[in-house]
Amino acid sequence: MGICMSSVPSEIHDTEDVQENAVFIDETNGKTKRNGSVHSRTGSKGLNQDAAILYQGYGKDDGVFCGVFDGHGKNGHLVSKLVRNHLPLLVLNQRNSLAKVKVTAVQDDCDQGSVPSRDLLEWRDAFISAFKVMDKEIKLQEGLDCSTSGSTAVVVIRQGEDLVIANLGDSRAVLGTLTEDGLRTVQLTTDLKPNVPSEADRIRKCKGRVLALKEEPHIQRVATPSGHAWPCHVPCFW
Repeated sequence: MGICMSSVPSEIHDTEDVQENAVFIDETNGKTKRNGSVHSRTGSKGLNQDAAILYQGYGKDDGVFCGVFDGHGKNGHLVSKLVRNHLPLLVLNQRNSLAKVKVTAVQDDCDQGSVPSRDLLEWRDAFISAFKVMDKEIKLQEGLDCSTSGSTAVVVIRQGEDLVIANLGDSRAVLGTLTEDGLRTVQLTTDLKPNVPSEADRIRKCKGRVLALKEEPHIQRVATPSGHAWPCHVPCFW
């Protein structure tokens, strides 16, 4: 399952009633032609727990929000859709709030080419804040047991000439460029799995454990301090 795109207005509403796995939204009022596609396909494991969104007209008129969310566990399909339906608005609200706050200048003596712009810093902080809020909202959902269910998230936002990327888990963003020699691909995100040393260290510092089940010794999983292994083998929304 994935999203393909090339190259939401400041009013975006939650899409909590949307239950399709893949959703395309266009709020450019015809000003911009459709420049992407979104597709989801059920695999061999049965229930499709993936959710995806391609939102044209996000933020600025030519802005685009792309998100892929891979659910895990018994209610993973519900969590992934919940994140897909609410995260775009959360990120934009956080971004608009940060835009009203004065940002302290970042190291005036640094080379200008290496200093992130205020706009990019605001998007970074908006993502971090929105991800934390989303995590709390999932746990507050009545009738939804997410104790052993969750979802990964990889989001790419295009604003003008900039791409802003946020990743949680092992859903992957890949940039494809047509060249004279054919299609050239560049992986934009790092898969966050427990078998990655830096990720395993982070999990342990958060009082988690990394272990493998007897029936799947080749897969490293995240576990609670007591040793209870979650069905998800990557960090995700809970």
